[in-house]
Amino acid sequence: MSGVSTEDNGDGDPRRAIELLWGVPGPPRRGPKPKLTTADVVGAAIALADADTIDAVTIRRVAEQLGVSPMSLYTYVPGRAELLDLMIDHAHGELPVPDPALGWRAALTAIAEDQWALFHRHPWLLQVTTSRSALGPHSFAKYERELRAVEGIGLDDVEMDAAVALVTGLVRTTARSSLDAARLVRTSGLTDAQWWERAAPVLAGIPAAAAEHYPLASRVGQAAGEAHNAAEDPAYTFRFGLARVLDGIETLITARSQRASERQE
Repeated sequence: MSGVSTEDNGDGDPRRAIELLWGVPGPPRRGPKPKLTTADVVGAAIALADADTIDAVTIRRVAEQLGVSPMSLYTYVPGRAELLDLMIDHAHGELPVPDPALGWRAALTAIAEDQWALFHRHPWLLQVTTSRSALGPHSFAKYERELRAVEGIGLDDVEMDAAVALVTGLVRTTARSSLDAARLVRTSGLTDAQWWERAAPVLAGIPAAAAEHYPLASRVGQAAGEAHNAAEDPAYTFRFGLARVLDGIETLITARSQRASERQE
């Protein structure tokens, strides 16, 4: 998100992260029975990130939330990088399973809408790159459901992966814009409509000159602004873009099916 740091993930110990994600027991522990569970640590970290940003998630602050010493947290997670992997996988576990009776378009639409909502519940997910995150069971299940939506519709395996990536990439990009807009309202104390109202006297003399030199930008910008009551509407862009992506996939598989039928005649 603009103005908020984004960090790469995946620089921890992938072996230990995967063991934690899949419940593989670590080395035997000596001493008294642990007071917490790994799930407690993950829950506290997510609460911190939800309330602030991913920058708020440090071993020290998570320990403070749980009322334990920072050193004791290393009993549960090797470090912050592995904790981020656990947080991402836990969040993916919130995604519902689409109705198996849905057709592929409806299934991908439901998946996209659910992910849009997930990003708005947990904005910090947009602050962490996930291409090198250790895949846990919930992240695998997420990908499995996405692929299942396009299984058997006429795409090969590589195209299935690309189709899913197009949809999820669109969700991620437009959700980021949506959250940026919401953050700007919070930090400025003004809605877009209020900001434009304040700027109107200054801009009053500009439209005529702008229309002459930039006729398309003036016309389309005015139409969009009036439609959205703002410079942009990320939710509209998300749903418009999703429909166009699905149209493109449908065009591909329809054309492919028609060519196959012609060859058989």
